[in-house]
Amino acid sequence: MTPVFRFAPSPNGELHLGHALSAILNHDMARETNGRFLLRIEDIDPQRCRPEFETLIFEDLRWLGLDWEEPVRRQSEHVDVYRDALERLRGMGVVYPAFLSRAEVKRRVADREAQGGDWPRDPDGTPLYPTEERDLDPAVAAARIEAGERHLWRLDMERALARLGSEKLAWLETGAAAPEHIPADPSLWGDVALWRWDAPSSYHLSVVVDDALQGVTHVVRGRDLYWSTPVHRLLQRLLDLPAPTYLHHRLLTDESGQKLSKSLQSTGLRALGQAGGTPSDIRRRIGL
Repeated sequence: MTPVFRFAPSPNGELHLGHALSAILNHDMARETNGRFLLRIEDIDPQRCRPEFETLIFEDLRWLGLDWEEPVRRQSEHVDVYRDALERLRGMGVVYPAFLSRAEVKRRVADREAQGGDWPRDPDGTPLYPTEERDLDPAVAAARIEAGERHLWRLDMERALARLGSEKLAWLETGAAAPEHIPADPSLWGDVALWRWDAPSSYHLSVVVDDALQGVTHVVRGRDLYWSTPVHRLLQRLLDLPAPTYLHHRLLTDESGQKLSKSLQSTGLRALGQAGGTPSDIRRRIGL
């Protein structure tokens, strides 16, 4: 089987050194294995993504000396595919409409913690979504949706895991150490959102669908997404999608130890190039 790698940025800002590390790793690993290198534009969020940033992505990657297969897949052009996946999950009875706003959830968490109670949180530290809507009367939910009430579609984690029975989820992690099968516990994330009212699909749903449709065999991405992998493995099993091999690479940080962000001009590829930097300088700076 021909190895297939991909770099999948969101056009919501300029690329920085952390993006360069991920893009170059995927590109070079594809070349070293006689594999394929794909570029995917994850522009599923219309509130944040901009065409001008997509143009800058192409320009910066070409400046780095990278090339990729055409055509480039844009998530915004494949919303129907993600909707089909959501409908399959609805047919299994493992998703439900969720109506609580972020403000309401935040208020509940604050009230609980003010009284000395604990509220479960996901690996990123975000409070888990309350579960009472899992069993909301379908007729009531349908009426609220028909009335135009804002809602998300969330994965019922309990029912989703129940469909797997006694099967234990895991993923194959590669890298500097020997390949290792990592146990996957998606319940740590609670009832994750799969479809938003303000954007079609979510990262979790669209990424597993795209990787499968594009035949991606190796997902090489930052360590910040390591704990998202259990959710992805669960969705892959529910939707009967193949499981790629994973490699979660080190993250680059700023002087304060924080992960690089697109707002940091000091590490932006365009700013570094305009200051006289070269692609070779970038490789040295990111440790390649």
